[in-house]
Amino acid sequence: MSGRQLASKWLKTEALLRDPRVARYIPKMKSLTITNLQTMLRQYGVVVVKPDVGAGGNGILRVKYNAEGYMLTHGSRSFSYSRFAEMYSILLKMKKPRSYLIQQGIQLATIEGRPIDYRVKVVKEGKEWIFRSMVGRLAKPGLFVTNLCRGGTQLTCKEGLRRSLSHHISVNAKRQEMSKLTSVCTTIMEKRFPGITQLGFDYGIDMKGQIWIFEVNTRPQ
Repeated sequence: MSGRQLASKWLKTEALLRDPRVARYIPKMKSLTITNLQTMLRQYGVVVVKPDVGAGGNGILRVKYNAEGYMLTHGSRSFSYSRFAEMYSILLKMKKPRSYLIQQGIQLATIEGRPIDYRVKVVKEGKEWIFRSMVGRLAKPGLFVTNLCRGGTQLTCKEGLRRSLSHHISVNAKRQEMSKLTSVCTTIMEKRFPGITQLGFDYGIDMKGQIWIFEVNTRPQ
């Protein structure tokens, strides 16, 4: 299916942030600079550092900060550093030679210790947007990225929600909230970027049941 393509994660996130109905669902995000990274680590303790343009979980890093120092995770390997400067130097060597973003880290709900997130795909057929799929993506053991191409396991949305969330959180209510949010975001995206014909929304749900929009894809796999 053809249609307008938008590569920049920041450009798409910026469009959604302009709408107050959606902005509260979006983790804080800034461009990667040494100052921004220091500030966000102090603020959130965990951040994800990812390419502004990229797919499939390529080039994504995670940084954790606590009283003992810094932990940098790339794939299944983690490295500990006592000093920020040393960690940042290694991060710059690990990342791909392109623009990067820092995103507030979210403690996702898990299944047997493995984080899970959700992909909701919609396509435009004629003048109508149709929900094509809503699935859970369970990370491969030892990884923090959930991408299926990285060994993640696909589950139905209902199964993922049922197995990962506390029993007092309604599975149907969360599915409906995600569906409504997708419809609102789709309208915003089409108005801002005429010509798009398919969208894939990546959602996370934290331990408390809060939904987060991680990113929007205009060429979802």
